[in-house]
Amino acid sequence: MKSILMISLHGYVGAHAELGKPDTGGQVVYVLELAERFSRLGKRVDLMTRQFEDQPEYDHVDENYSVWRIPFGGKKFIRKEDMHDHLKKFVTNALAAIKKERKKYDVVYSHYWDAGWAGQKIAEELGISHVHTPHSLGWWKQHSMGSDMEEKEMEKTYRFKERIRKEYFVYQMCNYVIATTLPQVDLLTKQYDVLPKNCGMIPPGIDENRFFPVPSKENDRIRAKYDIQPTDILALGRMAHNKGYDLLFHALPTVFELCPEARLVAAIGGDQSDQDNQGIEKLKKLAEELGIADKISWKNYIADEDLANVYRSANIFVMPSRYEPFGMVAIEAMACGTPSIITVHGGLCDLIDFGNQGLFADPHRPKEFGAMMAMPLLYPKLRNELSVEGARFARRNFGWTGIAKRMLEVFRSSINQRTMESNIY
Repeated sequence: MKSILMISLHGYVGAHAELGKPDTGGQVVYVLELAERFSRLGKRVDLMTRQFEDQPEYDHVDENYSVWRIPFGGKKFIRKEDMHDHLKKFVTNALAAIKKERKKYDVVYSHYWDAGWAGQKIAEELGISHVHTPHSLGWWKQHSMGSDMEEKEMEKTYRFKERIRKEYFVYQMCNYVIATTLPQVDLLTKQYDVLPKNCGMIPPGIDENRFFPVPSKENDRIRAKYDIQPTDILALGRMAHNKGYDLLFHALPTVFELCPEARLVAAIGGDQSDQDNQGIEKLKKLAEELGIADKISWKNYIADEDLANVYRSANIFVMPSRYEPFGMVAIEAMACGTPSIITVHGGLCDLIDFGNQGLFADPHRPKEFGAMMAMPLLYPKLRNELSVEGARFARRNFGWTGIAKRMLEVFRSSINQRTMESNIY
């Protein structure tokens, strides 16, 4: 196996991630890191995505790896929920471009349902193996949000029926599904009828060269630079309903009652879009209603080069998501030596040793979640143990090179299986 066609269609995918822009978050980091590690391991990689706005056709990263943009759906940004309307055109244009460039691939590796549907069609046309990573599952997302939105509104916004139908097709037809958590594997077999032999779990990774702890004296200097205090709680991520920032705000009065010196650093949003600004204004209004507005420091954009230092500066990192396929931000924070308090509504809580490597709670129960955030602030010994053991856990289990090697083994196995099946018929 020498050549890999990776496909990730939505958001802003490029050699340098434009994190914080619409639909551009953890999945983009995941895809770019794997593409780079495959390249380091001697594989030729084309990462195919959508060309829109004023983006160039190619980003040539190194001699083995390029981002290749295929135009479809016009020049404007298209949110991932509306990719349904444009995927056939992408498949047609992608196959024409592959033929024109005389490209040869051994495997298609697709990400999320949109690229999965297109990737299956492309793999069938090319006669090669297709491996897919869902990142999140429509069935899970729909049922997690059921109590928060009316059914008609939910369907209009998220188009779950179309998504789940396409997901079912992809998971049934592709050679192998790589889930990022064990609960995802369980849902794939129970809700999508995937054969257990055709799916498995490989967790996401972190960049070990960026995310690591530093000595306390150095951390003091870092805090001064970013105006973050030793008792601050950090929340960081895109402005999205599923991230549960409103749930976090409802839990904060409990934290401040137990730890009056605490403060929330809210690094939420990033692209300054109308949607982001509206979401942040709602949170600020909620903070006023709860009487905690003066205990929140807003940082709406964190540059990528500053991210590790911002993680390091806080006392704890908090991830209050309503649902979270994995939660790379929490693993990055842990790798930097910052204890993480995470949601129970996701796969990461199944992997950590509670009270040793991290803490978890239900963000739908404000007092429970608030009390859990307060624990490391109240007890420095607990905080130090979580810091050390959390960093060890993150680095041992989630280094990207090791993750990429495990992926390549799956690719080889799927290629060999397909070859055997072809010989039989």
